[in-house]
Amino acid sequence: MITKHVVVLPYDEQWSQDFLKIKAELSNALGRLPTGIEHVGSTSVQGLSAKPIIDIDVVIKDYSEFENVRSALEKTGYRHEGDLGIIGREAFKYDGKEHLRKHHLYVCPEDSPELRRHIAFRDYLQTHPDAVREYSRIKEEGAKLYPYDIEGYIEHKSPFIEKIYAEIGIL
Repeated sequence: MITKHVVVLPYDEQWSQDFLKIKAELSNALGRLPTGIEHVGSTSVQGLSAKPIIDIDVVIKDYSEFENVRSALEKTGYRHEGDLGIIGREAFKYDGKEHLRKHHLYVCPEDSPELRRHIAFRDYLQTHPDAVREYSRIKEEGAKLYPYDIEGYIEHKSPFIEKIYAEIGIL
């Protein structure tokens, strides 16, 4: 695995503006194909420390829409990478997006368990400031303990995530 530097920063108000710029470009490329474009992940939660990478889920009704969405995304510089081992979530990489903040782009059908987890976790954190403080502390600590070990960083924060999933009934 390629070693990558794990950087976690305090929440930045600019992240929501960065999402809106990416969403506008995606909306222009996709038109009415998606049923939604969701800002998920840590940058979507006010006050939460995060890696400064925007996570986005493009929501489609079902997989019958996927080829049209894939084709539209490919015309604007995105490349389909497959589900990367997570069923119900199709990952895309990109080229030529230097004008946008670094982002992870996924396409998910409305009934995707992964989409449901992303939304439920985000919504929980947006309404639980104590959890935001604790998760920020854990993420910052993980970045210090595992600055060049993304797997170690992910393992470090996993117990907190699993605890929240159990609390909200998503497993």
